[in-house]
Amino acid sequence: MARTEVFKRNSVLAMNTFGFTVMFAVWVVFAIIGIEIRRELHLGETEFAVLVALPVLTGSLLRLPMGMATDWFGGRPLFTALLATSAVPLLLLTRATAYWHHLVLGLFIGLAGTSFAIGIAYTSAWFPQRLQGTALGIFGAGNTGASLTKLLAPSLMAAVPAGGIGLIPGGWRFVPFVYAIAVLLAAAVYWTFTYTDHAHHKSHSLAEMLEPLGHVRVWRFSLYYFLVFGGYVALSLWLPKYYIDVYGLPLKQAALLTAIFVFPSGIIRAPGGWLSDRFGARTVMYWVLGTCVATSFLLVFPDFQLAVRMPGRYAEGREAFRLSFALGPAGFTVLVFVLGIAMGIGKAAVYKHIPHYFPDRVGAVGGLVGVIGGLGGFVMPILFGALAQWTGLPTTTFAFIFALSVACLVWMTVVVHRLTREAAPGVAEELDGGTEGGPVPAAAGPVGAAAGVGGAVRAGRARPRLSGGSE
Repeated sequence: MARTEVFKRNSVLAMNTFGFTVMFAVWVVFAIIGIEIRRELHLGETEFAVLVALPVLTGSLLRLPMGMATDWFGGRPLFTALLATSAVPLLLLTRATAYWHHLVLGLFIGLAGTSFAIGIAYTSAWFPQRLQGTALGIFGAGNTGASLTKLLAPSLMAAVPAGGIGLIPGGWRFVPFVYAIAVLLAAAVYWTFTYTDHAHHKSHSLAEMLEPLGHVRVWRFSLYYFLVFGGYVALSLWLPKYYIDVYGLPLKQAALLTAIFVFPSGIIRAPGGWLSDRFGARTVMYWVLGTCVATSFLLVFPDFQLAVRMPGRYAEGREAFRLSFALGPAGFTVLVFVLGIAMGIGKAAVYKHIPHYFPDRVGAVGGLVGVIGGLGGFVMPILFGALAQWTGLPTTTFAFIFALSVACLVWMTVVVHRLTREAAPGVAEELDGGTEGGPVPAAAGPVGAAAGVGGAVRAGRARPRLSGGSE
């Protein structure tokens, strides 16, 4: 029976989300099994940080070429091949013994992270612009694969004795063994329920594909994504260790509390896409960055106590006034939960812009933004470890996130105000419609520019509002 286009695109969206969920669970597997590897190999802070972050490096750097390859060859064969071939390094990981074994295999396991670039280009090709924010938000909810690892991996590690049973490895090695079987099954399911998109296989040259990367706007979006996605990945990897080292919690409880950050942040991405469609990505990003600034600021403070010394005659018969602050596991979890929600919505808002401004270069632009965001997931855990080791304060993790959030908010505000002054207050809804920082496309001079602005506004009223146009 012939399938309608609506059925096909919904099936593709469902399978892309499913495949991305599986791949994301694989991508962050070292966040849990790395705890046991650290004990087994007696790793230091920096060695552990490199171990958990290295898969993020390859998964980030290769997003751009994989996104471009999707524009050329289509998402269906690439995504299926990625799922199937991921089984190889996972199975080899069950036999790894030396630290360098884990690092090398981690690089190959990191290829799972490129599934995002494939899925973004493949999904956007199936949906009209008015639905792309919601569709990409649903696809991006596959980030919840990280919470699957947090919830399942500790139980899997305890399911089989460390010595294994026959050919089945035990202890932490049972986790990559199960994941290898899962990705092979997922590849078969994915191929069965997806369809070839004939809009792919484009004939653009490499130079044409890379042309949008010269726009400052692309790099600004990349910085936003460095925060909201890179920070999400970094905290997904770092929080289990944070809970163990700071609060003395067992691994299973630390993983569960981390899932409270990971799962809602992943699942909220779908509503985040709808919010971006409804209110505009610029408005949403203001709320996202403001929330990141506020929550990370509160998380910066270590436990402290201040004693106020009273003047001589006032101190008689009185105890010194003391002000103390201690953020326990419950308060900490609430704050990182709110931070995760903001990051999840922000991930959808950033990607809402790409198919609007670069409809024929989604793979290349989305790939670059994904590269920068993924690099955040690689760089930040290493910075977290270095800062904690240098200062002795684990809360420097959130000091870095606070500084980055402020930088993003300031840059966006400066650009918005500058474009408003250069154009006119009446184009607030179309702020990023042209080349960033460039002149309004109209006749020369202030009068001509004003006329061009007025024409753009009038044209905007005569057609449906560009929901992604507001940055």
